[in-house]
Amino acid sequence: MMTISQAFQNAKSQGRAAFIPYVTGGHPDMDACARLIKALDEGGADIIEIGVPFSDPVADGPVIQAASKQALDAGVTPIGVIEMAASLKKVISAPLALMTYYNPMLAMGLERFAREAAGAGVAGVIVPDLPPEEAGPWISSARQNDLDTIFLVTPGTSERRLQIVLEACRGFLYYVSMYGVTGGVLDLPPERLAAIKRVRQAAGDLPVAVGFGVTSPEQAAAIGNVADGVIVGSALVKRMVEAKDAQAGLASASQLARDLGASLAA
Repeated sequence: MMTISQAFQNAKSQGRAAFIPYVTGGHPDMDACARLIKALDEGGADIIEIGVPFSDPVADGPVIQAASKQALDAGVTPIGVIEMAASLKKVISAPLALMTYYNPMLAMGLERFAREAAGAGVAGVIVPDLPPEEAGPWISSARQNDLDTIFLVTPGTSERRLQIVLEACRGFLYYVSMYGVTGGVLDLPPERLAAIKRVRQAAGDLPVAVGFGVTSPEQAAAIGNVADGVIVGSALVKRMVEAKDAQAGLASASQLARDLGASLAA
């Protein structure tokens, strides 16, 4: 399994942006989730983001909230998601990034969370509700375990704050394409694409991946022209949530992922 930096370098060497699909950990069950991750890896995903289900999310839209609730109701826990990641580390090549809120990390203990995640082969952690100014204890634990910490910025992030985030960030910078939660309707006027370009320039050698609202190959291709990576979550999770059964969801989500990935290579 390669590192996050290596995954971006590999995509860049092929003249394309990296494709980063998101799955809800343990949804619709652990076995089906693991099979989806394997299918995404086989389908060419460069990095795979696994969401740790949480009862009080601040960034997740209704689709991911529904998937997380189903997973929580079925008994999925943070350590269960990490153990699932561990079962995959020898059979997939794409690096894994956990997306988790800070509360589950604190409940487990920061040092233990970092140690368990790294031991499972996880390459990085995205913590949407942790500002870099308060992230010192976590960053220390993460770096001791060779885990990248990925922070988020928005179109309204000031130049001063952007620099603070960039100093703390490792792996890649997560650019939230619009205000609101995941799964919103994304428009891509020239000024939005220009804003992504400005952040990418400011980030220097740190890759910038764009997420929130990307649902179609056309959108992915447009963003891939101005960013280093494209993150797709709700559109894939929706295929799993709305499917008649896990197998149908797996087939539908895998096909969409292939279409999205192909748009970046076109």
